[in-house]
Amino acid sequence: MIRIGNASGFYGDRFSAVHEMLTGGPLDVLTGDYLAELTMLILGRDRLKDPGLGYAKTFLKQLETGLGEALDRGVKIVSNAGGLNPAGLAQAIAELADKLGLHPKIAYVEGDDLLDRVDELHLGKPMTANAYLGAWGIAEAITAGADVVVTGRVTDASVIVGPAAAHHGWKRTQYDELAGAVAAGHVIECGCQATGGNYAFFTEIHDLGRPGFPIAEIHADGSSVITKHDGTGGAVTIDTVKAQLLYEITGARYAGPDVTTRLDTIELTADGPDRVRISGVRGEAPPPTYKVSLNSVGGFRNEVDFVLTGLQLEQKAELVQQQLEQALPKRPAELKWTLAWTEKPNADTEEEASVFLRCAAKDPDPKVVGRGFSSAAIELALASYPGFHVTAPPGDGSPYGVFRAGYVDIHEVSHVVVLPDGTRREIEPAAETLPLAELEIETPLPLLQLSSGPPRTREVPLGRIAGARSGDKGGDANVGVWVRQEKAWRWLANTLTVELFQELLPETRELEVTRYLLPNLWAVNFVVEGLLGEGVAAQARFDPQAKAVGEWLRSRYVDVPEVLL
Repeated sequence: MIRIGNASGFYGDRFSAVHEMLTGGPLDVLTGDYLAELTMLILGRDRLKDPGLGYAKTFLKQLETGLGEALDRGVKIVSNAGGLNPAGLAQAIAELADKLGLHPKIAYVEGDDLLDRVDELHLGKPMTANAYLGAWGIAEAITAGADVVVTGRVTDASVIVGPAAAHHGWKRTQYDELAGAVAAGHVIECGCQATGGNYAFFTEIHDLGRPGFPIAEIHADGSSVITKHDGTGGAVTIDTVKAQLLYEITGARYAGPDVTTRLDTIELTADGPDRVRISGVRGEAPPPTYKVSLNSVGGFRNEVDFVLTGLQLEQKAELVQQQLEQALPKRPAELKWTLAWTEKPNADTEEEASVFLRCAAKDPDPKVVGRGFSSAAIELALASYPGFHVTAPPGDGSPYGVFRAGYVDIHEVSHVVVLPDGTRREIEPAAETLPLAELEIETPLPLLQLSSGPPRTREVPLGRIAGARSGDKGGDANVGVWVRQEKAWRWLANTLTVELFQELLPETRELEVTRYLLPNLWAVNFVVEGLLGEGVAAQARFDPQAKAVGEWLRSRYVDVPEVLL
């Protein structure tokens, strides 16, 4: 098997993780995922300021101590930190190595950047346009002896799948093996989310102070064991792995550029302390298109948070809303008011007696949402509701981004690996493809007989028996919900319908919600279209990445059979 550890789940993850993973125990490969959808916009703005940038600068700083350690230990490093400029990052690593007196073999993967071809490919006028490439350029670089491989926009799991494919000599049509590696990669790509981070049942984790980063031991048949270095915090359990498998997915088919992974075939079994085996994963040919990440500057935004305290809160909110809208020099293209009801009656503290009224403004013109907007709010300080105050002084507006997904034929994208000796090799697109189709999974068997008569129920938070993990997919959100015993699974699948989901989360009632069943994981997954508006960079809602929607759902009360409690 090949032992692959991951040291980064996003641009800004624990800086010391690279050193911790390299020195914490044996590894063959160390990977790092730095490219969330928001990160591409950040890197795009960096590149506008300096064409030599556009990569994750943190990764380069981590290599100042990590590169020599990796070379001494024979650990290869693979990362998508190249972002919009993998060639520039490769050059910067070479310069760093020269200063350190090191001689690594460096390769990079490019071809994902489609910005110069957006008109030809009918992709609009984005700031960044990057196709999600697969693992074969990475595999080619590893086979050619590279010590360090950096890429642009590849799928998150590709940095794990590439080294595994090279190590085991897999062919491109070994879909089951590749799908198994994708499953392992999907689990470890988000770092500590596989070892207890952001875990619904976090109080069950004995040591969550500083969770260790995850490792995948991937075998020749595509099966794997998820684990972590001995002596590190957190835990690897069936449920921590299951939670991550449900993160940012849709249905049972999980499409990628190299293989479509059948999530409905995954089997999870305990393999000892902090060890979970993933097996039985089946794969299918990939779809005939690449997904493209398209990021644009949508305009400019600003906001003011008014604090309302005590009595007559609705009337206070109505007054200040009327006053501000009358005082604005020009009405912004979008003006959104949100009142967060957090106060307690007869509160013991002023904070508990208060609510927040947020006014968020967006406009293509920065002046419309700049000081003219925020100053108009502050000028009301002595002329509005009693107890007037805000949470911040007036400020200028800031640009916001818009994300959308595009799709292009796989033959329209040039996937290129530049090997350590400078040789450029074109990676051919998949010879066999299969259009993506939803997999129909029947509703599970009828509810188990829980008692001799109608089951006695108790109204409790759903989280008493169910875990959840939620996240963003562009402007959509996904919420995966799972339980930990079969009879609870049959109850969940028959009870938590789209209708009940929308009743429990009123914010979703006017949106398109699709439910997917995953019986092998005792889980259901909901995709809520449009909940996040134009994506995380547009900051359309209180929780712009939907990270806590699952916890909101778990806090809602439902009638649960007492036998399940």
